Amino acid sequence: MTVDHCLRPESAGEAAMVGAMCRSLGVPHAVRLWEHGPVAGNLMDAARRARSRLILDWARSCGIGIVVLGHTRDDVAETVLMGLARSAGLPGLSGMRAEWEEGGVRFMRPLLDTGREELRDWLRAEGISWVDDPSNENERFARVRARKALAALAPLGITAEALSEVAANLARAQEALAVQVGAAGRWVEERAGALRFQTDFWREPGEVQRQVVSAALLWLSGADYAPRASEVERLARALRDGGDATLAGCRARGGWLMREPRALGGPVPVGQLWDRRWRIEGPEGEVRAIGAEGLRQLPDWRGTGLPREVLLVTPGVWDGHRLVAAPLAGVSADWHVRLERGFTLRR
Repeated sequence: MTVDHCLRPESAGEAAMVGAMCRSLGVPHAVRLWEHGPVAGNLMDAARRARSRLILDWARSCGIGIVVLGHTRDDVAETVLMGLARSAGLPGLSGMRAEWEEGGVRFMRPLLDTGREELRDWLRAEGISWVDDPSNENERFARVRARKALAALAPLGITAEALSEVAANLARAQEALAVQVGAAGRWVEERAGALRFQTDFWREPGEVQRQVVSAALLWLSGADYAPRASEVERLARALRDGGDATLAGCRARGGWLMREPRALGGPVPVGQLWDRRWRIEGPEGEVRAIGAEGLRQLPDWRGTGLPREVLLVTPGVWDGHRLVAAPLAGVSADWHVRLERGFTLRR
């Protein structure tokens, strides 16, 4: 399966070349297009997200349970360098996962111990051609800069092989630490889609605290990557001290971590996913945050025992300016709400 990102005029021909090669080998081949307009922000990240989504959708539609990806040892080394550049913590320096499951599909990376040039040598020996994407030379992209930095570091012995070995060592350390991180979850309570950190949590070692708070931020925001370690530590201090701070679309206040109002998703019809986390089922209506306007229509909201800031960012069903249902505030009638994914610290 080939994803055509439609970012270069040559990409369609390159996908066709792969298709022809697969036919010569008797292997079925499919092409999926990333249909998009102008891409704002991080192009490489947007392309990666689109590629992952298209591959997953294709696999599920075909009833395919295992997808094999071609990342190599060089990709691991570049990922480590990029992690160093953003002051990543232990998880961010542990390389790339060899396998994981997503949406009922198992993804595998069997070439992580193989170098990119080794793979090219094998292709040459087999008489198989390939295409080098010109964007791999564009220093606008962080991975390209990491690739070139890796070549410059080789005289110091900092090679793809060495960094891959470092990543493997750190991954083993992270695997051991993950046990304590998972156990620390007993001090974090989920209520109404927000997290309350109990006092006992702050007796855990600092790195355990940081990893739990990072996981909480990822869960709340739906992001793929945690913020810099120093920023996570700043937010953790606010949580510990009962202060007020924001980070990655989330807000810490009074020992609670919740969504930040201005980062919430826009309105959706009942039945659709709101803010990438919530789904309300029931009669027709528009789902959006309760907000201050909705809270004024809930005179008994204090009976929920939830802080005002937590309720403000929970979903409600609206008919114009009238709040007709607020399931998490006990006003639900015929509507029911659920979180699509619960908070967990299991790997």
